[in-house]
Amino acid sequence: MDKQIIRETMLSLESSALVSAREKYLDYVGDARLDRSEPIEDDEQAQAEIASDLSEALDDTVHDHAEKIEKLQKIDFGPKSSVLEGALIKLSGRYFIVAVSTARFFCEGQEIMGISTMSPIFAEIEGMRAGETLDFNGSKLVVEEVG
Repeated sequence: MDKQIIRETMLSLESSALVSAREKYLDYVGDARLDRSEPIEDDEQAQAEIASDLSEALDDTVHDHAEKIEKLQKIDFGPKSSVLEGALIKLSGRYFIVAVSTARFFCEGQEIMGISTMSPIFAEIEGMRAGETLDFNGSKLVVEEVG
């Protein structure tokens, strides 16, 4: 599999998620504004405070996607012989790309999942080479390919 195509697919997915998160954020913030020309009831004030908390959570989501895009643009996706950032690995029949955490996605007909260097599985497989095995959460896993 071509890692540059995987990278472009991940960037496209994150960019779409960023646009969607921004739209939701702007819609939510727009709907949550109080009309200052009318008296404010206590329950309206409470709802506005809850809305403010929720808008912060939506804002965090926007920043999360933006940070993932920035990181994907900086990672070296060149060939790797051991499990490092930018490596595409096949672990017990499943493909993972060490970059940023993602939901499963399809690229070139293969299901792939992004994992970050902060993930528990990466901590266990960092530096491993094809053919090595490990026990993870009670399961024996085999690093079948690294590229």
